[in-house]
Amino acid sequence: MINIRKLQHLIFNALEDVKAQDIKIYDTQHLTALFDRFVIASGTSTRQTKALASSVHDKVKAAGANIIGMEGTDTGEWVIVDCGDAVIHIMQPALRQYYNLEEIWGEKPVNLEEHSTKKTTKNENREHNQDLSCI
Repeated sequence: MINIRKLQHLIFNALEDVKAQDIKIYDTQHLTALFDRFVIASGTSTRQTKALASSVHDKVKAAGANIIGMEGTDTGEWVIVDCGDAVIHIMQPALRQYYNLEEIWGEKPVNLEEHSTKKTTKNENREHNQDLSCI
């Protein structure tokens, strides 16, 4: 089993790799026992939302974590990837604005700075790579 910090890191990187927009991660442990993290990101087209979901699915699965299911890949306007401890919503910007899921789940944002590989030092990258080798 993979811990939640590594899982959210994998998800963030998988979304970032396919150029997701406005990635947000929220801690939901205090709101529900169903999952620990709510992740939301935007894709600019149905093709991109499908690619983002596929990237998350493939990277999480490759790391040995569970994928419970995926919904919405037929239309690609709103795709949900259920990783058990984290649920990822990948949406077109208009749908994201309309449904405003951040209002429901967004009480406790997770600091994305800790996930961004673009802003880390060499020592942090070395530590990060050592952490990922444990997966």
